[in-house]
Amino acid sequence: MKTCYIVAAAELAAGRLKPGEGDLVIAADAGLKHLARLGIEPDIALGDFDSLGYVPEAPSVEVCPVRKDDTDTMAALKRALELGYRRVLIFGGLGGARFDHSLANVQALAWADAHGMEAVLVGRGCALTAISDGTTLEFDARYSGDFSAFCFGPEASGICESGLSYFLDDAVLTPDFPLAVSNSFTGERARISVARGRLIIYWHDEPELPLPERKRA
Repeated sequence: MKTCYIVAAAELAAGRLKPGEGDLVIAADAGLKHLARLGIEPDIALGDFDSLGYVPEAPSVEVCPVRKDDTDTMAALKRALELGYRRVLIFGGLGGARFDHSLANVQALAWADAHGMEAVLVGRGCALTAISDGTTLEFDARYSGDFSAFCFGPEASGICESGLSYFLDDAVLTPDFPLAVSNSFTGERARISVARGRLIIYWHDEPELPLPERKRA
């Protein structure tokens, strides 16, 4: 599946930033600086460019108003959807001085999931995604480290986890209690599924391993 790579301005973990033929690279505002350091030319530079401080030159530049509802990263995500991309990796969207933007990017994962996209927010040593309503994620047995799941909505039910230190079987998660935090991989193929509702999934990311497989019922 062709992938859109969105690069924002916060802390960059570049291990998975490997665009290939047919992929799309979008620089969200000052994410352009990360790409310049890596020698990667964006297909689109998008944003209000208040962080960058100037309107850049690129094959395609899309200037957004400063006063708008969308963050630059959300605007890039919407642009990817408009262009037909259903798989998106977001870089530079966690950490830095603006924790509110990190939270906004987690919300963006839920928006992407609601619009039929497979979006992964890639940070330093971690990654997050959203799953919902009959979706399963399966992880390579070589994964190690932390794994957590959070309800993102009124309630999520029919949750099953296997191949992890703690199992869940037809469990219910609510947004007001972190029941499924601080699980861990065990050297087996791990799996999480949700029958109804939406989850945000967090895991210790290892860029040399394949991203989890996503299956929809």
